[in-house]
Amino acid sequence: MPKQAKSKSTRKLKTYQTSLGFYDQAIAAPSMKAALQAWGASSNLFHQGAAKETDDPDIVAATMAKPGVVLRRPVGSDGPFTESAELPTDLGEGKSERKPKRSPKSKSRKRTARTARKPSRKIDDQAARKAAAAFEKEERRREAERRKEEAARARERARREKAVATAQAAFDKARREHEARAEEIEAERTVLDERAEAEQDRWDKQRMKLEQALRRARE
Repeated sequence: MPKQAKSKSTRKLKTYQTSLGFYDQAIAAPSMKAALQAWGASSNLFHQGAAKETDDPDIVAATMAKPGVVLRRPVGSDGPFTESAELPTDLGEGKSERKPKRSPKSKSRKRTARTARKPSRKIDDQAARKAAAAFEKEERRREAERRKEEAARARERARREKAVATAQAAFDKARREHEARAEEIEAERTVLDERAEAEQDRWDKQRMKLEQALRRARE
C-alpha cells in the first residue's frame, strides 16, 4: 500500500517541444500548462499547433537529464538541445541559397545513420521519480527567483512612494509658507494703501487752505 501511494504522488514527466523566435525549445514537464509557464508563453501554443509532445529519444534523454530546465537549439536545426544555444547561422541567407539535393542513396545512408544514433531509451520508474524530483526542485528555484524579483520590485515601489511622499511634503510646506508670506505682504500693502490715502486727503485739505492764503496775500 505505501508503495502505491508513493507512485500516485509521483508526477510523470513528458517532453514538450516548440519553436519561439530563433530557437527550438524543449522541456521535461508534468503537463502542457507547466511547459507553457516555463517557456513564458502568453498563449496556448499547443492549441495553436506551435507546440507538441515529442518522443524523440535524444530530446527525451536531454530533457529528462535536466527536468524543468528549458533547453534550446537553433531553430530548424537537428542538433542537440542545450541550456545555452547559439543563434542560427543562416539568418541572413536568401531563399535562393539552397543546399544541393542529395541523391536517394545518400538520403538512405543518412536515415540509417540517424536511426543508429537513436537507440531506444526507456525511462524506468526510478529514473522517472528522479526526474520528477529534479523538475520540482527546478520549479521551486524558479518560484524563489520570482518571489525575489517581486520583493525587489516591491522595495523599489516603496522607495519611489517614500521619495514622492517626501517631495510632496516639502512642496506642500513651501507652498503654505509662501501663502502665509503673501498674506502678510497683502496685509501690509492694505495698511500702506490706507496710510497713502489718508496722507493724500490731509494734503489736499492743507493745499486748499494754503492756496487760499496765497491768493489773499497776492490781492
